[in-house]
Amino acid sequence: MPQYAILIYEQETPGGVADIPPEVMEANIRAGELIAAMGVRVVHEQALEPSARTRTVHRGGLVTDGPFLESKEVIAGFFVVEAVDLDQAVEVARLLPIVAGAVEVRPLLDV
Repeated sequence: MPQYAILIYEQETPGGVADIPPEVMEANIRAGELIAAMGVRVVHEQALEPSARTRTVHRGGLVTDGPFLESKEVIAGFFVVEAVDLDQAVEVARLLPIVAGAVEVRPLLDV
């Protein structure tokens, strides 16, 4: 079955996870049950540390603090699912509550 990366972009807040509204946290927890009910398998999921802890390695080996892109939103977490097709993976993404960002669905290369 094809695999898709679901990338969650959000604006960072000073309190991090503590600033996420309770109803959004509850919706995130419920999303797992809804995803399973769709017949989609979550292969891996991972939340990420704040972008202040990020380091970017540029061509030539230069290392800089922070994420490479200048943006208000950063990748807050990601997971990989096995879904029937891209449309089903997009339906998974639509289940995820977003405070001030977006969710990207990207097919993984089958190598």
